[in-house]
Amino acid sequence: MPNIKSAIKRVKVTQKKTLINSMKKSTLKTSIKKCKEAIESKDANVKVSYTEAIKAIDKAAARKLLHKNTAARRKSKLAKALNKMA
Repeated sequence: MPNIKSAIKRVKVTQKKTLINSMKKSTLKTSIKKCKEAIESKDANVKVSYTEAIKAIDKAAARKLLHKNTAARRKSKLAKALNKMA
């Protein structure tokens, strides 16, 4: 544990932000997983889950949780799977 006051604050802030980022990544992964499951099961609400997943990926990229190319790759993969289903 650091002794300097500003370093102590940085540790606390980093821990808090790490927790928030991990929660956001978890919700992102969940929405992608739900979309994949809907595509595999050919669910009627596949369009809704697809748009939610795309929205979550875009938000994660905007918040720098994902690199923009990673976000594009994941969106492309979902779109490809959706088009193959139809």
